[in-house]
Amino acid sequence: MPQLVKIRMRKPLRVYQFFSKDLPIERDEMCVVKTDRGLEYGRCVTPPEESAEDELKKFPHNVVRIATPHDNTTITQICEDEQRARRRCIEKIKQRKMDMKLVECEYSFDRKKIIFYFTADDRVDFRELVKDLAQEFKARIELRHIQVRDEAKIVGGIGTCGRELCCTTWMKEFMPISMKMAKRQNLSLNPSKISGQCGRLMCCLSYENDQYDRARRQQSKAAPKAEDLADIRDKMENNSEKAAEKLSDRTQSSGNKNRRRRRGGKGGGQSEGAPKGDAPTKEAGNAPQKNDGADSPNNNEGTGDAPKKRRRRRRRNN
Repeated sequence: MPQLVKIRMRKPLRVYQFFSKDLPIERDEMCVVKTDRGLEYGRCVTPPEESAEDELKKFPHNVVRIATPHDNTTITQICEDEQRARRRCIEKIKQRKMDMKLVECEYSFDRKKIIFYFTADDRVDFRELVKDLAQEFKARIELRHIQVRDEAKIVGGIGTCGRELCCTTWMKEFMPISMKMAKRQNLSLNPSKISGQCGRLMCCLSYENDQYDRARRQQSKAAPKAEDLADIRDKMENNSEKAAEKLSDRTQSSGNKNRRRRRGGKGGGQSEGAPKGDAPTKEAGNAPQKNDGADSPNNNEGTGDAPKKRRRRRRRNN
């Protein structure tokens, strides 16, 4: 059975899985592994564990050997050379007055390649700088332009939670973060409180975003949905007879209500304190009634019919 072992690389500080080839590797033991960039130096995080043969396709890299005393001496010398190369590169940048910031310098384990990571606001022409560094170090020089979040990943640090940065320890790729995630979680929108060391929104805003989004969807499904006008129209077209009956019932009920209101407003000029037989006068503060037959119970013409009759008479006269 093939065995997988987790190893934390030197730069960047991430954990990757490798095949151990039945090597007796113990926890916190240094070893040399083979990757796409060549031989690299790392520390064992977990001892070898058995896995299925299908995992061979997912993890093609393997452990070459357990670190020897010579390998430990080599990595110590590499760390010293990296600091010297970083200082020399900063001096060259200042001499040429280039608008760029050097972040990190990395030597390959075989010391044949040096990678310089830098940040810059605009495009920088560093061809002459590469020539100067190649002549001085006698190795292959590579300059990589990285973003602000990549700078925080390489430099590392402590977050507001008191732990090491997620991008430095375990995150492999950066996830897109937006202000909607902070609003959805009812967090403070103060940039200083929700921004990380890189100056961008913190990556941890996306950890619980899916749970908030799922809960909001469940609430929207549970709440009764109001009928749209288009849905009502479709229902009326499908059941035209029932819709006509409902409309007729509503019109009849509204007509009865209007009639009751008109009947209740016929004797509205009489005050509560006056006797029933006394008619309202101008001295009581009530306006004289224009309709003479409004108080008679046998009169079928309501107060609302008088203006209509007047209009009809005017039309006939004209």
